[in-house]
Amino acid sequence: MAIVTRLRAMLTVPEVCAELQISRSTFYDWRQKGRAPRCITLPNGSLRVRRADLESWLSAREDAA
Repeated sequence: MAIVTRLRAMLTVPEVCAELQISRSTFYDWRQKGRAPRCITLPNGSLRVRRADLESWLSAREDAA
């Protein structure tokens, strides 16, 4: 059960792009420039983003109003 929970806490690139409402090319552009959330590269080359890393990344970009 813990493995399933851990896998659900990891998002695919299309899921991240949908959540941020950006194109896949924008995500990869940000990644190349070091501006994207931290990613995990799986042995098959696929990328995943931990939900916690995405949330931290978004929090770091909040403007103090």
